[in-house]
Amino acid sequence: MTPTLTASVLADDVERLPLKAYTEKAYLSYSMYVILDRALPHIGDGLKPVQRRIIYAMSELGLSVQSKHKKSARTIGDVIGKYHPHGEAACYEAMVLMAQPFSYRYPLVDGQGNFGSPDDPKSFAAMRYTEARMTAFADMLLSEVGQGTVEWEANFDGTMQEPILLPARLPHVLLNGVTGIAVGMATDIPPHNLREVAEACIHLLDHPKAGIEDLMAYVQGPDFPTEAEIITPSEDILKLYQTGNGSLRMRARYEVNKSEIAITALPYQVSGAKVLEQIAAQMRAKKLPMVEDLRDESDHENPTRLVVVMRSSRDDAEAVMSHLFATTDLERTYRVNLNMIGLDQRPQVKNLHTILSEWLTFRQDTVRKRLNFRLERVTRRLHILDGLLIAYLNIDEVIAIIRTEDRPKPVLMERFGLSDVQAEAILDLRLRRLGKLEEIEIRGEQETLAAERDQLQKTLDSPRRLKTLLKKELAEDAQKYGDERRSPLVARQAAQALDETTLVTNEPVTVILSEKGWIRAAKGHEIDPTTLSYKAGDAFLAAARGKSTQLAVFLDSSGRTYAVPAHTLPSARGQGDPLTGRVSPPDGASFVSVLLGNPEELYVLATDAGYGFVVTLGDLHTRQRAGKVVLTVGPDSRILPPIPLVTDDQTADMVAVVSNAGRLLVFPLTELPQLSKGKGYKLIGLSSDGSPESREVVASLICFQSGQPLTLYCGQRHLTLKPADIERYSGVRGRRGSKLPRGFQRVDRIGVNGQDNEGLVS
Repeated sequence: MTPTLTASVLADDVERLPLKAYTEKAYLSYSMYVILDRALPHIGDGLKPVQRRIIYAMSELGLSVQSKHKKSARTIGDVIGKYHPHGEAACYEAMVLMAQPFSYRYPLVDGQGNFGSPDDPKSFAAMRYTEARMTAFADMLLSEVGQGTVEWEANFDGTMQEPILLPARLPHVLLNGVTGIAVGMATDIPPHNLREVAEACIHLLDHPKAGIEDLMAYVQGPDFPTEAEIITPSEDILKLYQTGNGSLRMRARYEVNKSEIAITALPYQVSGAKVLEQIAAQMRAKKLPMVEDLRDESDHENPTRLVVVMRSSRDDAEAVMSHLFATTDLERTYRVNLNMIGLDQRPQVKNLHTILSEWLTFRQDTVRKRLNFRLERVTRRLHILDGLLIAYLNIDEVIAIIRTEDRPKPVLMERFGLSDVQAEAILDLRLRRLGKLEEIEIRGEQETLAAERDQLQKTLDSPRRLKTLLKKELAEDAQKYGDERRSPLVARQAAQALDETTLVTNEPVTVILSEKGWIRAAKGHEIDPTTLSYKAGDAFLAAARGKSTQLAVFLDSSGRTYAVPAHTLPSARGQGDPLTGRVSPPDGASFVSVLLGNPEELYVLATDAGYGFVVTLGDLHTRQRAGKVVLTVGPDSRILPPIPLVTDDQTADMVAVVSNAGRLLVFPLTELPQLSKGKGYKLIGLSSDGSPESREVVASLICFQSGQPLTLYCGQRHLTLKPADIERYSGVRGRRGSKLPRGFQRVDRIGVNGQDNEGLVS
């Protein structure tokens, strides 16, 4: 329930209100003030109050298009001193906006001096340096102010009158558009083409029941000051005009000449300098290897000309531009919210038909007021002329009355049946006008004014004639102020950013991981990572060979994986960077291995607890900085180095597992299922006897191809098992395995063909 406003008046005339009631009332008053008197335009003249006051103050100062420019400070002083008691900086910025041809489709102010630039619209000079006057287009708003069309109200201090609305001859609310933020609502009205909107209004006068689809035959869409393309589909624009809400997309225009791309038009309110900065940032990040140089060739003849120089004319310029559209401000989205104050003085989001219909109602009322005002003036003048003609026909008697009577006015009124106005006009006549020629002029003026009176009366009495007059004036203004569309509507495919891997040179690299978690990448596969220099207390841990376009996958002791693009890693010429600067492992976790390859490559992940599974490298990829859990690791377990199933073009089909108790088990790889994550399946049966320090664990694991010999490394000694010897250790996955010969029961690692599996993964 809405709380009732209760107030009690005390003896000392102090009114008391509940705090809740006072704050609600105060905030509601503030909200309505911001909505109605600050932020939203009126459908009648399409202006916010500050804009209306600036235009009216300039007209009062005589700053028409024919006058000289006058200091902006003079105009702003009049505005804030007479009509708009707010900040001078905000008021001046509002005037500057109306003078910027790149911000307003049809500027209302003609500025002289620095009024900002497309690269930085707010770089305008102070008001004491610039000068301004109104443009010819502003006359469209002011030409009928003195013709009885305006309702007036007192200014803020009640010392003078200001217009509530200006009598706009065109639907200005759509022509220049407006943006504003009120309380709980906002407005974003894009600019439109004058001729298109005028033609739609004429069509609506002839066909009041025309639908929005019919109106869009004339108003194809917004028309911005820039010549960039509007690529929003026509069905989306139709929906926008039907609901009053939606969005638009604009895309820069460009030309391709051999190896150069010249951008000739930018989207609305997009800075060319910012676009060049965005492209240069991608070049520095090596994300645009096909771009060699950038140039800004903009000048007076070519206001926008940004040149992108390709490395070769064979590069796909269309693909590069599609990438730039997707990643820079060369393509931009604009919100549309046709929210405005209607004729009922209420804010509302209106569709195109409602906007034009309401404005035509406003315009029809304005024209009717203008005609009535003129009719009243003509009728009054004819009345005076009738009295003057009576005086000329009886000139001698009139002169005699004036010469002999002390109060000639009532005598004249009684003698000739004149009104007070007629008698006053006769008494104001000058002697030089008492001639025969003046009588002829009066009769001629009577005939002219009588014809005008009849024409005015016919127009006011006939809705059809009034509608014809409206159409004629709309057509004349469209011809006088209109121009061709600047923003073409073009159907384009959606912009597609280039795949990051296609932007990177595909070359062999070796990724090196140190024991302390530092990473780096060296070009080529010939480098020996163990010979590189490391920080004090650090040493080589693992390395992986692959391509620069691939993702380097890191595995930590908690079973989490992390993916980093290989081409972003620091060069191996230095000592690298800490991996923790790129990923966020859990506390206490350390990195154990690095993998590099194609997503479909297979690896065996296992822990020394005797569990493991086959996984694709793609299952280890993640975009999360915190990584993702792939391998479940027990509290007393550690992760074994991942084993690739394809090495040196040989595909493994067998698995060999050896425990620290000297037991070896060999089984077919087909017995080990493939998973995407988890604890895995039992590889070998381990004894659970003994203390945690002396428990049996997996010492080493390797995958190999049938027929290959295995080499067991035990300190300085090694034992090579030929295929025939391996048979005695073969069994089913999960069994205990067979005991190795005495002296070779403390195996450090297993190798194939004399090469062990520790550290380097190809």
